[in-house]
Amino acid sequence: MNASISSVVSNPLVNATHVTSQLSSTDPFEATAKRLPTPAELRQRISLNAPLSEQIARQRHAVQQILSGHDDRLLVVVGPCSVHDPDAALEYADRLAALSDEVSEQILPVMRVYIEKPRTTVGWKGLAYDPGLDGRGDMSRGLALSRELMLAVAARGLPVATELLQPMLAPYLDDLLSWVAIGARTTESQLHRELASDLAAAVGFKNATSGDVQVAIDAMSAAAHPHQRFTVDFQGCPVVQQTVGNPSHPCGSAGWSW
Repeated sequence: MNASISSVVSNPLVNATHVTSQLSSTDPFEATAKRLPTPAELRQRISLNAPLSEQIARQRHAVQQILSGHDDRLLVVVGPCSVHDPDAALEYADRLAALSDEVSEQILPVMRVYIEKPRTTVGWKGLAYDPGLDGRGDMSRGLALSRELMLAVAARGLPVATELLQPMLAPYLDDLLSWVAIGARTTESQLHRELASDLAAAVGFKNATSGDVQVAIDAMSAAAHPHQRFTVDFQGCPVVQQTVGNPSHPCGSAGWSW
């Protein structure tokens, strides 16, 4: 093996530290990067208590029982296309929670709290990225608002749904979710299939934007299997995560609004 390559392989952390130390404030990446809280930091600041965690576990189980046919209720994922106003979303949640109590024997409502907005070209990317809706972006505030909002919806007794567009957002939010959607633009993505295989919540795959349903069927099959997934841990460090596979995967038309 080449001596220089051998040195890097044998001392990867030492060499990574050395390279990092050579970066200066004039480096393009360093000059434009803004530090975000780690998943652990945000989870600690906006924490999920034990009773609510147990509620979410029960709701995930209920969703999976419906999908597997062991619960004959209708699963309804309902709510705004995307959230831009947390106060309005909570008003909606209050009304949905009241309705949920009335229909609980026939229907399990799950509220959409979609904080990312997939774009065909460009446009507003969602509450997580640009909570001020002014194009300036403030992802640190957006992530905190997103987690606070999901926690508040869950505290009203409602299961929470979202679309995970950016896989690296998952550890910031996935402990609050009972349903996850993978959208038409990302169903073919290997990264999103690996993400789905690592989630405790049920995951719905849409068919492709072309209308091809086979893409969603393939995604369901892939996500049901274990994978070695490159991701970050709760401290923000890169890791290889061994997933166990997630069998709870319905398929839906891209014309549906999950």
